[in-house]
Amino acid sequence: MARHTLDARNQLCPLPVIRTQNKIRNLQPGDVLEVLCTDPGALHDIPAWCRINGHKVIETRNQGEEFTIVVEVGAS
Repeated sequence: MARHTLDARNQLCPLPVIRTQNKIRNLQPGDVLEVLCTDPGALHDIPAWCRINGHKVIETRNQGEEFTIVVEVGAS
């Protein structure tokens, strides 16, 4: 299991989801991706995308105007 970070700050919908999707394509099942974003819509969009595509959100954090979504890559 490897840990990766994706900086999607200062990007508006749908870019955080698209960048998450593109990054996860290159990862292995069990890897963890930490997505940093500032678009509050990503708190709903990324978990919804994960449910549809077999990935698991294991944590969300809010630090002021910055959000962190931690995703475990599933076998897709």
